[in-house]
Amino acid sequence: VQLQASGGGLVQVGGSMGLSCQASGRTFRGEIMGWFRQNSGKEHEFVAAQTTNGRSTRYAESVKGRFTMSSDSAKKTVYLQMNGLKPEDTAVYYCAARDGSVLYTSSDQYPWWGQGTLVTVSS
Repeated sequence: VQLQASGGGLVQVGGSMGLSCQASGRTFRGEIMGWFRQNSGKEHEFVAAQTTNGRSTRYAESVKGRFTMSSDSAKKTVYLQMNGLKPEDTAVYYCAARDGSVLYTSSDQYPWWGQGTLVTVSS
């Protein structure tokens, strides 16, 4: 699976931003897509994960109610809509993928990764 993330940039506190991640090389069926973020050399932090049919989604507590993950199977693309952004949301955001149906939160469970895209929330 090849993953290409886009979006990101600079946004003010309280603002919104959308990220997208397009997959290629697979049928986009039977996979789990995930979003992780990494800040200042820390480990990848789980943000959200979703089945490629969009029927099941899991969010980190830190983003629940503010971030929304969605998917478009026809475009083999997943999205992360981020609202109410906070300075602590500043990070490099990565999309990732794995086979199966379990919405794992550990980055170790995802073998396929896209390049990161930087989101900076400015106060």
